Amino acid sequence: MTQWEKLRQLPAVYRQQLHELYDRDALPMDVRHYLSAWIEKQEWQRAARDHDLAMVLFQVLLENLDIQHSRFVQEESFLLQHNIRRYKQNFQRYLDDPCGLASTILWFLEKEKEILQSADLAEQVQFLCVEQEAMEMDSQQDMERKMAGLRNEVQCMEHTMICLEEQQDEFDFKFQTHKMEAVVDEPMKKEQMKVLQSLVNRLNDCRKSTLSDLNKLLDRAEELIDLLVKKELVEWQRRQQKACIGAPDNVCLDHLEKWFTCMAVCLFQVREFLSKLDELVGKVSYDNDPIKAQKPALQRRADTLLKDLLKSSFVVETQPSMPQGKGSLVLRTNVQFSVKTRSVCLLPSCGHCSVFAPFEIREVPQIKGYRRFNVLGTKSKALNMAESQSGGMVADFRHLTLKEQKSGGAGKGGSDISLSVTEELHVINFDTVFDLKGLSVELQASSLPVVIISNSSQQQSAWASVLWFNMLSLDTKDVKFFANCPAATWPQFGEVLSWQFLSATKRGLNDDQLEMIALRLFGKQRDYDNCKVAWSKFSKENSPDTFWVWFDGILVMVKTYLEQLWRDGLIMGFVSKGKEKSLLKKKQRGTFLLRFSESVIGGITFSWVEYDMIGEPSIKTVQPFTKVDLNQIPFHEIIRNFQILESDNIPENPLLYLYPNTPKDEAFGKYYSDKTGGKQLVVMAVCYWSCRNTLEAWSPMPSDMAQGEGLEPINGLCGEAAGESWLSLLSHPAKNLALLSSQLSLHFILYNISGGPHATFCYSHFLSESKQNGDPHPLNSPRDSPLQTFHPDPMLSGSDAGPQDLLMYLNNPNLLADLDHSVMLEDDQVLPDFSLQEFNCLAPQTCGSIFQ
Repeated sequence: MTQWEKLRQLPAVYRQQLHELYDRDALPMDVRHYLSAWIEKQEWQRAARDHDLAMVLFQVLLENLDIQHSRFVQEESFLLQHNIRRYKQNFQRYLDDPCGLASTILWFLEKEKEILQSADLAEQVQFLCVEQEAMEMDSQQDMERKMAGLRNEVQCMEHTMICLEEQQDEFDFKFQTHKMEAVVDEPMKKEQMKVLQSLVNRLNDCRKSTLSDLNKLLDRAEELIDLLVKKELVEWQRRQQKACIGAPDNVCLDHLEKWFTCMAVCLFQVREFLSKLDELVGKVSYDNDPIKAQKPALQRRADTLLKDLLKSSFVVETQPSMPQGKGSLVLRTNVQFSVKTRSVCLLPSCGHCSVFAPFEIREVPQIKGYRRFNVLGTKSKALNMAESQSGGMVADFRHLTLKEQKSGGAGKGGSDISLSVTEELHVINFDTVFDLKGLSVELQASSLPVVIISNSSQQQSAWASVLWFNMLSLDTKDVKFFANCPAATWPQFGEVLSWQFLSATKRGLNDDQLEMIALRLFGKQRDYDNCKVAWSKFSKENSPDTFWVWFDGILVMVKTYLEQLWRDGLIMGFVSKGKEKSLLKKKQRGTFLLRFSESVIGGITFSWVEYDMIGEPSIKTVQPFTKVDLNQIPFHEIIRNFQILESDNIPENPLLYLYPNTPKDEAFGKYYSDKTGGKQLVVMAVCYWSCRNTLEAWSPMPSDMAQGEGLEPINGLCGEAAGESWLSLLSHPAKNLALLSSQLSLHFILYNISGGPHATFCYSHFLSESKQNGDPHPLNSPRDSPLQTFHPDPMLSGSDAGPQDLLMYLNNPNLLADLDHSVMLEDDQVLPDFSLQEFNCLAPQTCGSIFQ
């Protein structure tokens, strides 16, 4: 099923988001619909950087539009013909910038994925939080019952008003008749006056009863408004705060809109009842009339309740965000952002409400160095129902930008508090006027505090500030929050960290992963619930590698390169070295796990267990892979093709079972791009063991690593602890083998290896398409380029073999006769003939290592 088909099957609330996404001209929904299969098969991410590919896709897009147009001509679909022709003309503006079109389409596809993820998250939350949802459902049902009771009371009051009017009409009719008849008979006149007095008394009692019922009705309305404004609305605002930082909370306004609208309708009916009382008093009045005495107070009370309700009903539905930002509430100067306001009182005849200027950055407190900004763009829009698929009253601002005001003397505060740029919080205010049936109310809504940056390099730190504020602050207008920033408890902090993975990959962190993070932050503790994380520890330390930099580096790597592996639970990820050893040493040979590096930002590595002849386990770990590597070779292909040569010169992949006991190919097989592996890149780790002492090749693991405190392996070959009993090289796929060109056929990287009698080398073998097509010499290096100078590895002891020895080995194949199995090719595949003069050798560099 295509992504587009999945989107069309989503519930109405998510289809509404889809409609709002395509309510713009950059990519018409018609084009997305009719070309959905083709669009989703193209490499738009690569096309956004590759002009030639982008131009090809641009031309094919136009051809597909022509095909669709011809189809509509045959079907005599006049309107669709017109639309397709217009879309094609609009796309012509990308003729000089096809990469821009690719970027635009890529952006839409990513936004679609976010909608799908939101739907999946909603299902996940519904599954995992049944008890919480049951409580929310009970709360909603209780509110529904109270609203139904209020509506019933209003209907009863409407009936009471009708009865009151009928009773007054009866009295008025008899009183007017009595005056017209001018009865002379005194006994009869007294009898009629007695009847009229009885009617007046009944009317007076009815008026008192009606006023009492109105007062009770307002009591019930006030109780419900307090519940709506002080509980339901506040809880929604808190859920919105948490949703902005990744929490899977429901921020739909449908229930609030229903309840606010019900309350407003009921209060407007109460105002009509009070107006009716004025009308009745105008017809019939008498001394000590209770309406004259009590109605003004009731009117003031009803108007106050209605104004309070309306003022609370104006909210920011979608917080300020940039189209391609890290998250909402981080804005950048001179970059467009969008924000949507909404009134949750959906009343008839109120579509003329307008959002007026001023639309401005909130006046900041007098803090030294605080910046001020001007908002550019369309700042005045009408609240209307046309911009919301759900029929709500919204004003959607889509093309706003911020420009910093030039600092002057007036812009400097007198306080000594100094905040960094990413700790400054700004609030955007929106003003409008509600005017209906003689009631005029000024409304104001405020965004959550935003962080405003001027450079993309500040985005990571800005998002850290957004996380910290919305995790801890309940006062959404506290722009001085970071002047006296509180610490976060571990339960709060751990939950927010899990939200980051849940929102980015649809899989959060489990208890074991959170425990490893807590261990990193606090050391070994019996109970982490009472531990606290300071803001400075999280993101403000002097060291550039703060906790947040480390954690966010991992998050970005997983989102970009490892999302599916993480989502399927194949990456253990956050696990200490000590815990890693305790897990693996109990497992069968070849069991491995995947974990994130504790010292390399955005690094992932794998470790496996092997056993010596006496059954003692040893854990081996490779140098972490980073985005440089993963951008060139998928991680599952690295795991698939990782091999070593042991003493028998037989290539073997030591990775056999993914922890705890899942066969590697069963775990990763569905990701393999080529099931046969016939044309795939081979990543080889060549370990040529000394024949003298194979069993002592690995030194025992230091005791500190068992406690989770061992250092990460450093770059380069390390092995003095292993003595002269072994030689090892590991090819590191991106950093050291330069597998960037599809023209590369064979590449040697030369090394000076000390500590043993043998020289060895690591190599990569890439079967390019040109090689498969019969071109035996795809190298295009200059013939006269000299070999670059070789430098011995500084991590090893003095060398016995120089570069001349290695060159001798390469120019005389007979010297390598006993190593012919170390060069592993496909069946019937032979090495191309070449000389070193024709080979442009890379500068010698470290290939990586296997570590304890």
